Amino acid sequence: MANHLASKGIIVQLWAREEEVVQSVNGKHENSIYLAGIPLSEKVVATSSVAEAVNGAEQVYLIIPTPFIAKWLEQNQSFLPWWVPLVCCSKGIEQESLRTPYEILVDELPGKYHSKLAVVSGPSFAKEIGVGLPTSVTCAAQDAEVAKQVQLALATKAFRVYTATDVIGAELCGALKNVLAIACGASDGFGFGANARAALITRGLAEMTRLVVKKGGKASTITGLAGVGDLVLTCSSSLSRNYTTGHTMASNSLPEHKSKEESAKNFNKDLAVAEGVKTSLAVHLLAEKLSVEMPICAAVYEVIHKGVDIKTALRKLQDRPLREEHDEYQGTWVWSAL
Repeated sequence: MANHLASKGIIVQLWAREEEVVQSVNGKHENSIYLAGIPLSEKVVATSSVAEAVNGAEQVYLIIPTPFIAKWLEQNQSFLPWWVPLVCCSKGIEQESLRTPYEILVDELPGKYHSKLAVVSGPSFAKEIGVGLPTSVTCAAQDAEVAKQVQLALATKAFRVYTATDVIGAELCGALKNVLAIACGASDGFGFGANARAALITRGLAEMTRLVVKKGGKASTITGLAGVGDLVLTCSSSLSRNYTTGHTMASNSLPEHKSKEESAKNFNKDLAVAEGVKTSLAVHLLAEKLSVEMPICAAVYEVIHKGVDIKTALRKLQDRPLREEHDEYQGTWVWSAL
């Protein structure tokens, strides 16, 4: 995102926690730790000082893993300007509080910040943005004018930005698609075929819709970039850590799999970085709290956190009672339970 903004001629002050990242960006014009091989604009200047990074900023983009947002705000809130858009690009649900990143920002920041908050979500692999491949995303903010400001700052011919006001819907979609991608990766890992993956994606959209609507979001958000767009991308590409995690889980369980030791090593690495692993627990707790039926997400939770055999969990989804595809829910037509 920093490089994308810099490509428009904007000077970007990038805060990084790791000193080696700061040195790599400033010295080599490359993030050799996380995005090796992708050249960065000289207009991206890295610093380990939050105060320095936000000094004079016209917009601030917060891209911090969800579990660490609250702590980061506690330590750095005093540096953040409240009069400019604060744009959150993080995805997930905090396990302890079951809050989305936007909800964390609202809870942890004083009221003067709230009107400037926005989120960006949609199908957007970092590596593809980094090399300038065509990408489309959604910027959601309760204040439509703030969303438009972010839209104008980010938009290029290769990077299309739409605006929306359903912040909670956009955020929940961004979190849930990671859990569903694990299920799709596992299905492909077992060789269940394209039909099965398409069914998981479609029925996954049903689960996303039920939770979004129950939380006060809009069902229409599910049909957009933050919903179906991000879900299709994450559920069908090896660039997705979550899809890869599910695929590895399935592959490792096959009897003909040979390199168990190497695979286990790679799998443990995937588990550490795949957002859907921790999110699956948070989604399970949130679904229970709101009494929302989410069988695919529940299956992922049971496999990762309860030790249920992954093939058994996927097969169990096929054994559920037959029913109509759509239900009318709170005045909005959505898919019924799987």
